[in-house]
Amino acid sequence: MPTPTDPQRAKPMLSVTEARARLLAAVEPLAGVEAVPLERALGRVAATSLVAPRDVPLADNSAMDGFALRLADLEAAGGTLPVAGRTAAGQRPQALAPGTAMRILTGAVVPEGADAVVPIEDVEVADGGAGAIRVTRMPVAPGANIRRAGEDVARGTVVLPAGRRLRPQDLGVAASVGATHLEVRRTLRVAVVVTGDELVEPGRELAPGQLYDSNRPMLAAALVALGCDVTRVERVRDDLAATTDALRAAAADADLVVTSGGVSVGEEDHVKSAVRALGAIEVWKVAVQPGKPIGFGRIAGVPWLGLPGNPVSSLVTLLVFGVPLIRRQQGREPAEPAAVPVPAGFARATPNRREEYVRVALQGGRVVPYHHQGSGVLQSTAWADGLARVPAGALVQEGEPLDYFAFAELLG
Repeated sequence: MPTPTDPQRAKPMLSVTEARARLLAAVEPLAGVEAVPLERALGRVAATSLVAPRDVPLADNSAMDGFALRLADLEAAGGTLPVAGRTAAGQRPQALAPGTAMRILTGAVVPEGADAVVPIEDVEVADGGAGAIRVTRMPVAPGANIRRAGEDVARGTVVLPAGRRLRPQDLGVAASVGATHLEVRRTLRVAVVVTGDELVEPGRELAPGQLYDSNRPMLAAALVALGCDVTRVERVRDDLAATTDALRAAAADADLVVTSGGVSVGEEDHVKSAVRALGAIEVWKVAVQPGKPIGFGRIAGVPWLGLPGNPVSSLVTLLVFGVPLIRRQQGREPAEPAAVPVPAGFARATPNRREEYVRVALQGGRVVPYHHQGSGVLQSTAWADGLARVPAGALVQEGEPLDYFAFAELLG
């Protein structure tokens, strides 16, 4: 039990907004930048912005298979022109001879003098096949079916901003402007320490009162999904000395230590005491449901995030508090995932004193809650595809917009 001298005892619970602001203010983006080839940049965070050194495409080119021509010539000839030449992608065409059309394939540079491309389906062979065409769909608009130089990317444009976690399409854009390497931030190293004598490795027989340890695989997988290098995943028994030793070792080779359990006020909750012995606690207890007993501080100067031991609370608090903290350390922008307003598919007539994160699924354009929101129902997180935020003290009316956070966005 906390003593009357416990500095955390008399403090009121922080709001979610206050707690998250403190966490974000307490850490800085990792130092250290490296240049990696595109094939190894997926999931890394861009350290510098990539600026296009050239236009994409570099020259006007054809969006269709067809014929490049000059509209004035086409109109003067009544829609029929002789064909003089052919060009394909990757070739440098000759200038278009006056009064002629040129066969052109998709992606080929438009010859000088041409101001439109007519698709092949709008053309038929004229003059018995003697090298002439007749355009069957008139008039043809100026610039028709021509992709202009710089239409995709203009030279000098920032195509990849610093702070973006790189996706497959980002690497494609980087390649399209000629980049072979990208400058990225160092990967965040995270150590996970799980507490609880009642936890048993899956695959073993359970004794009365024991539970399979779901936190270790769940938290480690979530951190990997967030682009972290998980340096260790350890379970420690409920003992102060063992907990202190485990946290000291975890902080020795990590940029962030994440624990689950041991941050409440029970006799076997030793994480708080161990953190204080090795560093300091800066945040403890937040007005959030699920997950009130959450802590933040430092272990030997390394940021520490203490999650509740309950698996549902552990996951939700990692998403609500850990994701912005990790994004900040990774140098990602923005640090806080954006919410999407979605109509509620439920009503809430009784207000909650704490900000609540409801496990929901998108159904018919509304967020529908899992039927059992108990913090011991881990299945609710597998059924759901995101979280809906209900502000502290708020009622919910059916159809009212709620902030929705998709798991795919939170972990992306």
